[in-house]
Formats: sequence, structure tokens, C-alpha cells
Amino acid sequence: MSDETLSLSLFLANEAETIRLGEELALAVKPGDAIALVGDLGAGKSTLARALIRAIADDAELEVPSPTFTIVQSYDLRFPVAHLDLYRLSDVSELDELGIDEMLSDGVCLIEWPEMASDVLPKASTILLRLTHEGDGRRAVIEASRRHIERLERVFAIRRFLERSGKASATRRYFSGDAAYRTYELVRDDDSQYLLMDWQPQPPGPALHNGKSYSEIVHLARTVEPFVALDLHLRSEGFALPEILARDMDEGILLLSDMGRAGVLDANGAPIEERYIESAACLAALHEKPMPATIDLPDGGRYEIPRFDADAMKIETSLLLDWYLPHMHDGKPTDDAKRQDFFAVWDQLIAKLADVETGLVLRDFHSPNIIWQQDKPAPQQVGIIDFQDAMIGPTAYDLASLVQDARVTIPAELQAQMMERYFDIRRKNPAFDEKVFLKAFAIMAAQRNCKLVGAWVRLLKRDGKPGYMKHMPRTFTYMRAALEHPDLAPLRDWFARAGIDLNSQ
Repeated sequence: MSDETLSLSLFLANEAETIRLGEELALAVKPGDAIALVGDLGAGKSTLARALIRAIADDAELEVPSPTFTIVQSYDLRFPVAHLDLYRLSDVSELDELGIDEMLSDGVCLIEWPEMASDVLPKASTILLRLTHEGDGRRAVIEASRRHIERLERVFAIRRFLERSGKASATRRYFSGDAAYRTYELVRDDDSQYLLMDWQPQPPGPALHNGKSYSEIVHLARTVEPFVALDLHLRSEGFALPEILARDMDEGILLLSDMGRAGVLDANGAPIEERYIESAACLAALHEKPMPATIDLPDGGRYEIPRFDADAMKIETSLLLDWYLPHMHDGKPTDDAKRQDFFAVWDQLIAKLADVETGLVLRDFHSPNIIWQQDKPAPQQVGIIDFQDAMIGPTAYDLASLVQDARVTIPAELQAQMMERYFDIRRKNPAFDEKVFLKAFAIMAAQRNCKLVGAWVRLLKRDGKPGYMKHMPRTFTYMRAALEHPDLAPLRDWFARAGIDLNSQ
């Protein structure tokens, strides 16, 4: 192994701890990883392998037969898993016939008796786990690259957190990842279920403008601090957000109540009218609440909510210049003149926001981030998640993100109902200016859609995720609606100068 190989040594007192190690390995491995299990007969290899596979499947009763005679057993789980036993392999060339390279291209290989494959397994992505008898228990020694060891150490850090939180016996299963640095686990304890947020602090990234990175300019949260501050404040104001049951601010680990899986879409992915309308009402209630500029943190200190300023708005819209236009012109970069023209237009539009209502902008208030709480009274029927990037800015932004849901086609009639429900509540406030709000709505809708048309292409080109391009026609439909407002004439004209026919998109 390379000089970068590190090791961990763990004592497993009994079979339950061997099973737990297998379950924790399931949280740490990713497609492309190979786990080489070494140990004498009875050392616990099969026990650990079975636990790992069942954990990835999240099925405690899954049949996991030994691959001794078949050599390989394959499982189609959240990623493919191949369980190999090479004891009967007579020659390393047989591995080519098995297609181990293909197995590792998009999945995980779990290999018992890996000695035969030691020369062909990719060293950088192989985790060597050696089990030996020690007293009444077993010793597990793990040798792997730094990145693999760091993943495992994080998994063990979460174990210690749960132990401190009274959840030592809880089971853990992977749930989801919403960013490169933020993942979620399902934690089950007796008859209760929770969500664990694992949020490792991240560096800001390369500087793009005035010495700041993209994440700094658009005020993306990089630690749990904004989540905790906003969660505690909004819950105190009567809104439905996950309850923080335990926290480690330094480590970036939170144990949260599980709000369920009910959303605002039906089984066919169509909007449920009542739920969208009540979500608009929830926003209206939120916008009627005064929002402090800073929030006290539970462990001392204060969190200052960032502002949705001109720099943030403009760099988000620049995704259209950086990704969409080059995509439309065979990869040719957008020239400086066109860029300067575009930003001059946005300077005009942002100036028009000087007199609009400002407050808390949740930022991504749309179908993926709304949990329907059927048995709760309004506004708590509308469960809010993914709010850590909230800013102080034009309140109309969130209504635009809901009414023009980026991932769902909202019929015009339903859009009108949502707007009317929102206004019915806001009109009771004599300070609310509907005309000014509609101006802000149009500008912020256009700003968001400029960002999205670039984001869909970026997901295609940079991230290899073509599925998001299906949202492009809808995004331009929403864009056309926003540009109908008379204050958006400068942006309409820019699209024409840029050669973008809005009606053909």
C-alpha cells in the first residue's frame, strides 16, 4: 500500500459489536470502494459482510447467502453491491471474467479471501479489514487511504455523539445527501425515529470577486450555526421546523425530529392544490412577523443574518452567462460586452428594489423542502426544511419560488389561487403595498429563473446529471411570465439583443 495508508484498530467484544462495525462501514463506503475482508474461519467475516449488506439495503431480514459456491452474489441496492468469496478461485485471470472493474465502476465490492486479488484491486480505493481472535472477542484492524480513514473516523464520531445523547443502542442508516458536505442518517431507537444531520465545516472555495468565493458572495451556510439559529427562532414564532433534540456545534452534528415524508405533490408528482395554497398562507404569516437582524445562539454568541445584496443577486444570475449561453453557442464563452450589458440591466432592476418590503427569505421554499403536517393547525401544517441559507431580502422572492416551483408545473389557475390567498392575508396590514410587492415578485422571479437556466446546464455539463434539463422549458415559461411586468422591459430587451428567443425555449 502507498505511503498515504493509515490504520485504525478496534476491539469488538462480541458479535453485536461486529454487526455494528458492518453497519457503520455501510455509512462510510461509496461507489468505487472495495472492502477486502481478511481473517481465519470463524473470525467474523461473514457476520460483518451480512450486516453491511443489510444496512445498505435497510432490510434486517434480507437473505444474504454465502458466495462460497457462486463466487459472487450481487445486490441492486441504493448503489450496486457485489459480495465475492475468492476462496475457490484458482487463478487471478478469473477476476477478469467476473468483471470486477465493472462492479467497481458504479458500486461497492465486498471481498472475502481477497488474497488472490491483491495485485489487481485498486489500492487507492481498497479498504483492508483484518479480523483476528483476541480473548473472548475480535480485533479489527482497518488499513486504507486517508480519505477512507477520515470517513470512518467521522462515522465513529457520530457514534460517540449518539452515546452522549442517550442513543447508544440506536440503529443508523443512510438517508440522503443534499450537498457535498451535508448528509443525513435515519436513527431508530425503540419505536422512535429521528434524523441526524452531519454537517462538516467546509472551506469557502476559490476567490471569484473582491477576494470572496461564490459561497461567500451568495451567503451559503458553511456550518450548522445558521441552521440552529434560524430553527430555534422560527420555532419560537410558531412555525413548523425540525426540533433540535441534541447538538454538537463544534463537530457539526445535530439530532433532529423526523417530520415525515408527506409533501405537497401527489403520487404522480402533480401539485396538491390545498397544500400549495396553504404554503402560500404560511409565507404570508411569516412575512407578517418582524425579523431580527441577529439571533442569539444557545451556546453563546450571536448569528447575523446576511443580506441578499446586489453582489449576491448578480453572481447568481451570472450562471446564465457562464453556462446557458455557452451551451447554446457550442461552448463559446460569453463575451465581455454582453456580460457588461447584462449586469448593467441588473443594476437597473436591483435599483428598483429600493422601496420593496424586505424580511426573511428562506431561499428555496418549494416542493422538495415542504413537509405536510396533516394533523397540525395552520401555519404548522406547512413543515419547513432546508432554510439554513436564509437571508434578509425582498420577501417576494419566496412567494415567487413557490408559485413558480422550479421542479413542478403549477397551472396558471393554481398560481392565481396561491397569490390571492397570500394577498388576502397581507392586505389586512395597512402597511402592505400590493403594487410594490408585485414589482418585487416579477424582478425576483426573473432573477431566480436566470440562475436556474444556468444551473440546469451546469448540472448537465459539470456534474453529469442530464435529468435536470427536463426543467428547462418550465423555467423559460416562468421567465416569460415574469418578463411581462413593465419594469422588466430592460431584461426583455437584453434577451433580444443576446439572440435568445424566449418564445422558442
